[in-house]
Amino acid sequence: MLVLTRKIGETIRIADSVTVQVLSVRGSQVSLGIVAPADVRIFREELYREIESQNQNAQLPDAESLAGAEEVWKEYGHGKQR
Repeated sequence: MLVLTRKIGETIRIADSVTVQVLSVRGSQVSLGIVAPADVRIFREELYREIESQNQNAQLPDAESLAGAEEVWKEYGHGKQR
């Protein structure tokens, strides 16, 4: 882990396209400003963990869950070759 000390108004750069600026410090709370391209997703850690948990819960339990899907698809005529 890289540990940096910055004062209010100072900035760090991550790669070529992300900057993080210290905006204020109040007690033990730090406000950061982040500038990044729109395609860079930025999350608070606790929210990121929740998203990951939801994604894991949404996955199929195993490949067997889809074992009969092709036959059902064909049975109803949607998968027939024309």
